[in-house]
This record gives sequence, C-alpha cells and structure tokens, in this order.
Amino acid sequence: MTQKDDFQLQDFLPYLLNQAAEESSLAFQQIYKDRYGMLRTEWRVLFHLGIYGEMSAKDIGTRTKVHKTKISRAVAKLEERRFLTRRRDESDRRLEYLSLTKAGLATYAELRSVAVDYDSQLTSKFSHEELTVLRRMLRMLAHID
Repeated sequence: MTQKDDFQLQDFLPYLLNQAAEESSLAFQQIYKDRYGMLRTEWRVLFHLGIYGEMSAKDIGTRTKVHKTKISRAVAKLEERRFLTRRRDESDRRLEYLSLTKAGLATYAELRSVAVDYDSQLTSKFSHEELTVLRRMLRMLAHID
C-alpha cells in the first residue's frame, strides 16, 4: 500500500516563483532574441550598462547574480556586435570598464521602450495596491533594496 504524498508542488514558493518568472519573461525573451539574436545574459549586461553607465564585468555579475563565465561570454558577444567597448584601468591592468557604444545605446533605448510597454501589459492584471505589495515582496525575496 502506498501513502499519498500531500506535498503541493504548485504551492512550493521556489517552484511557483520559477514558473511565474519563466512564463512572464517568454514574450519579452522572444523580442530580444528575434530582433537582436541576444541571449538572456546579453540583454542583462546591456541593460545594466544602459542604466548605470560604465561598469566592470565583475560588478555586473555581482548585481545580476550570474557566473563570471556567462558574463564574460555575453560581454564578448556584445563587443563583437559593437554594442560595447572595453577600457582598461590604468592603475590596475587586470580591471576593465565596459560602456555602451552608440549602437549599444540605441539598442538599449529600443529594448527599454519595449520592456516598459511589456511591464505595463504584464502588470495590468493587478491593482496598484497588489502591484506595490508584489514588487515589495519580490524585492525582499531577491534581497534587492
């Protein structure tokens, strides 16, 4: 005789958050993939440089919680497409600063506009109060201030 397992996977928060993240990002993923041939890490690097300006790859990796090898590959791909440039630190030759080129800034501006519209569409399902609580709770879980 087997005992029924009463664990509710659909209510397990890590599972639920992952499912929500995947489902909510699919349409946006299709846009940056189809228009620019970008992968997820590439658009994250692009957006960090677009928002914060010049940064090191290490800083981007820390902020995004993405492993340095993935960041490195994304940086190489964006550089290959002439979306970013590297500038070596004169006092520490091991350190490079990344910044967007004119083409990178234009791509960022276009994708940013798409992201804002997509976010509005996605969040239209919630009241202002629900959205405020949802964003606050997700920031708490993600340890984002």
